Amino acid sequence: MKTVLQKVRSGLNTKLGFFILTVVLFAIKTYWAYQNKFTLGAEGSIQQFLLFFNVFPGAIILIGIALYFRGRLSYWLMMLIDFLLSFWLFANILYYREFSDFISFSLITGAGSTSNNLGKSIAGIFRGSDLFAFADVAILILFLLFKVIRIDPHYFKIRYAGVITLLGFLLFGANLGMAEGNRSQLLTRIFDNNYIVKYLGLNFYTAYDAVKTHHNSEVKSKASSSDLKPVLKFLKKNQTSKNVTYAGKAKGKNVFIIHLESLQQWVIDYKVDGEEVTPNLNKIYHASDTIAFDNFFNQVGQGKTADAELMLENSLFGLPEGSAMTTNGTTNTFQSAPAILEQQQGYTTASFHGDVPSFWNRDNAYKSFGYEYFFSKSYYPSVKDDDVGYGIKDKIFLKGAANYVQQLPQPFYAKLITITNHYPYILDKKNKSIDALKTGDNTVDPYVQTAHYLDQSIGEFMSYLDKSGLRKNSMIVLYGDHYGISNNHKPAIADILGKKSVDNYDLAMFQKVPFMIQMPGLKGGINHTYGGEIDVLPTIENLLGVYHKNYIQFGQDLLATDRKQIVAFRDGDFVSSQFTKYGGDLYYTKTGKKVTHETKAQKAVVAKDQKYVTTELSLSDDVVNGDLLRFYHPKHFTKVNKKDYNYNLNASLKRLKEAQVKKKTSVETENGGKSTLDDYTTDAPELKDSSFVFPSIK
Repeated sequence: MKTVLQKVRSGLNTKLGFFILTVVLFAIKTYWAYQNKFTLGAEGSIQQFLLFFNVFPGAIILIGIALYFRGRLSYWLMMLIDFLLSFWLFANILYYREFSDFISFSLITGAGSTSNNLGKSIAGIFRGSDLFAFADVAILILFLLFKVIRIDPHYFKIRYAGVITLLGFLLFGANLGMAEGNRSQLLTRIFDNNYIVKYLGLNFYTAYDAVKTHHNSEVKSKASSSDLKPVLKFLKKNQTSKNVTYAGKAKGKNVFIIHLESLQQWVIDYKVDGEEVTPNLNKIYHASDTIAFDNFFNQVGQGKTADAELMLENSLFGLPEGSAMTTNGTTNTFQSAPAILEQQQGYTTASFHGDVPSFWNRDNAYKSFGYEYFFSKSYYPSVKDDDVGYGIKDKIFLKGAANYVQQLPQPFYAKLITITNHYPYILDKKNKSIDALKTGDNTVDPYVQTAHYLDQSIGEFMSYLDKSGLRKNSMIVLYGDHYGISNNHKPAIADILGKKSVDNYDLAMFQKVPFMIQMPGLKGGINHTYGGEIDVLPTIENLLGVYHKNYIQFGQDLLATDRKQIVAFRDGDFVSSQFTKYGGDLYYTKTGKKVTHETKAQKAVVAKDQKYVTTELSLSDDVVNGDLLRFYHPKHFTKVNKKDYNYNLNASLKRLKEAQVKKKTSVETENGGKSTLDDYTTDAPELKDSSFVFPSIK
């Protein structure tokens, strides 16, 4: 044993040995922090392995820089680099505790808001165990001071240092390969910084964020107000007339935006073994006071849900790669629905989501949009088995959301984002109440079960709106954000559609999602207009009496009689009332028949539609990438100041309570200060034996 210890100590007394010890101690410390200080959601052996493994490449490359220097300087540089990396870890531990996200360069440079300097003093955030972030640095210093390890004065050959650096990059390549294998499109479809850190590590996240921030800054620095000229020219040329039948019909009403996760239009009125998958939505869809659109398409790209939100709130398209909410949501200027309604009509604005606030960068993007409140996961009671993987189950979430809805001063604009009907459509047995499909595709078959659960949750929420009196004074907008079943499941899609096989026309029509507007007294019916998510905001604005032509919005009012009815897909394909271009094929939209020989007149129409789509997408990208709205100052609109918004739980609850007292228009206030949550009936099995206690102001 003594000989082994002597060999170990002898090895540590070499520069290479000290380097290895530094890297290993740093990796152990960092892995401990990943597990105990962050909520990264590492599940299964592969993700746990990557969580530990991803520390090594960056540590080897960065700490290895010291090996290129001589003597004592090399040792002190190793500890200095270790200290700086540890300090960065420590800073992120404090920031994450308050905001459930990691520090970005846009935040550091002041482009983003730290929410009034973290919203608390450092003393209020700090925990004693956070100092473990410096444990390895302290150990190494003590080892050197007490000469447990002696400094090796010998020169470390440059070529050996180069080999170690190369090893670091090779390990990173292996790390990236394994990460992509477990999570495809990891870097092209970023929706949560937690995922980058989980798979590739905090150091890589920092480097990636620096490159991304620099690139965005370069694009924006070259942009100028003159770039707005082609945008304004295009929008003016394609303006629609106001539909006087509907203009202002919902003015002063509360607005509920109910986000139906992954729900597609084919599910409406669809039955499994004679049972309706969505009976509650079917009822709304066919109601006389509902305008339901049966040719409404999702238009998302890689950003999926984030793209849908961007279009809904801003009438701007998502980007061709990644998500604008993550890459531009923190730094860009927006003129969004929440800010417009708050400034023009005094609306209280709030978004509700049962997951962590950092998902899709909502905690920052919503400040840019002008949301006064963001009720994320920590605002809801903790209930056993309430999480479905992407957030709180819909029945529990919507009941929890109702608690805050009743406290919002009216009129309000409230967006509720459901999540249970999310891929991979997993639902525990106690919540399944309809048979699965029998296509033989294990991904597709359970889709109707989670869709049915979503529908039940909507039914319960609508019942609450009736009982609490909210429904009679509200406009309810329901929409599906994107497809739930991708085109990779063609045999199953054919089975669903009752066909032997599907072509590109079928796949294009499969991109339809529900869009319904329900309000007592509204002249309803099934509307066959062709449109998409980019058109939602102008449509809502017309109903609310907001003059949307003041703003840069690429959508058109779906109720306007002179709208173009051209739906642009993010990849440049399109659907119009005449033609559908999808996957390289061209079809007649009304019949689905493939166009094999185009006439000269048909070619001209298709070319004109294609030019419109290409121009629309390109100009929208210019607005987002160049942050062009900073140069545009519409009448009666003040630029959103992100520092005015703070989604810290305690601060939000306090502000909400103060607003209730000041405005006296919330449902709870009108009910004599008594909660209306007793009117909310749910059959969620998780709530039968669980308490439902909400966070209170501390």
